[in-house]
Amino acid sequence: MPHPYLPLTDHDRAAMLKAIGEPAVDSLFDSIPPDLRLGRPLALPGHLSEMELAREFGRMAGANRPVSSLESYLGAGAYEHYAPSVVRHVLGRSEFYTSYTPYQPELTQGMLQAIWEYQSMVCLLTGMDVSNASLYEGGHALAESCLMACAATGRKKVVLAEGLHPEYRQVVKTYAGPQGIQVVEVPQAASGAADLKALEAHLDQDCAALAFMNPNFFGCLESGADLAGLAHSKGALLVACVEPVSLGLLAPPGDFGADIACGEGQPLGIPLSFGGPWVGFIACRQALVRRMPGRIAGITDDNRGQRAFVLTLQTREQHIRREKATSNICTNQTLLALAATVTLSALGPVGLQEVATQCLSKAHYLAGLVSRVPGVELPHAAPFFCEFTLRLPVESAGVCRAMRGQGILAGVELSRFDKARPRDLLVCATETKTRAQLDRYAEVLARAIKEAA
Repeated sequence: MPHPYLPLTDHDRAAMLKAIGEPAVDSLFDSIPPDLRLGRPLALPGHLSEMELAREFGRMAGANRPVSSLESYLGAGAYEHYAPSVVRHVLGRSEFYTSYTPYQPELTQGMLQAIWEYQSMVCLLTGMDVSNASLYEGGHALAESCLMACAATGRKKVVLAEGLHPEYRQVVKTYAGPQGIQVVEVPQAASGAADLKALEAHLDQDCAALAFMNPNFFGCLESGADLAGLAHSKGALLVACVEPVSLGLLAPPGDFGADIACGEGQPLGIPLSFGGPWVGFIACRQALVRRMPGRIAGITDDNRGQRAFVLTLQTREQHIRREKATSNICTNQTLLALAATVTLSALGPVGLQEVATQCLSKAHYLAGLVSRVPGVELPHAAPFFCEFTLRLPVESAGVCRAMRGQGILAGVELSRFDKARPRDLLVCATETKTRAQLDRYAEVLARAIKEAA
């Protein structure tokens, strides 16, 4: 058996105790009253050798089943896409993965340029004027967007379409509550898209923002232009939470009148990683730039006339007086933002359009197959992108369990978010799926339903 790795020997500890004038380790804790001490060793197993520890960690890691070991049709804000190999290669360079916040521009021109390129690509994707250096994740980006709208309008009410991800809506409420901001959630129409009449009933002169998601949580596409008209008729801002790959085909938020665009950047070359870390993006019109949270990387000339990249408009509480800060966001998720930047650079506009087209066509092919399974319905009439809702003739939990046994993650059970939908399943198909896999999904689903009936 190999010797266990111990950073200190008994001789080392004795030397340290002698140097500080203490007779034993226990004497270091004399200031703690005896009745507050445990009085016995912790109930933990003994130490392991390096080899034994590596084996134990391997056993624990083996309890997880990564998406790569299964056929996954999960979505709901976390999507399986192929990341070009160049992404991992660039991120693996030490100057990127060991880099901290670029406070000193003279030392961090490469990182600042990478952030500037990221911001430029977010603006191109969304059709907006300016982007910041990124946020924690999509829910946080939506919450910050709503706070921006409240600050810009001086109003204290936000209307959320139910088509926004339930967890995103919860993040908004968490941020809004302590600041006295009223949050109103408006149910979707039966079609799966936003209910324009219901939204209009809640829009008034106190409303700072109308926020929606496109494609929405149920996979349906929204009419951004109609929603923009509703919001602007009451002097409110329109916040569009968008999925970036879909923008390879769909009109960008800037084209249909959104004032702020936000979303989750995970689909752009960032692995699922069991839920994170990911990166949120936010972009807005020029008029709102000083309300934007965090910081922005800008481009200028130095005192020798050379191109230089710098951080500018740093309106976070670390840089200006707390009461004037737009946010306490203290990160720019640079490594994840870099992954999105490299992915978009590798794909280019044509490549992104091709990925989006494959997602669209494969999801519609699968929807056509499963809709022919006896008892299965597509409850929403609204068009969709790469994700759609199924209504099964039996509860989805048993079907998902049976399909998981066949190596297929069938989708996200909507009962997790709404107990009134025990038979509904949210299914996603991206460019990673083959025709054979899609055909097999429909066959396994049909058998699982028949067995559960």
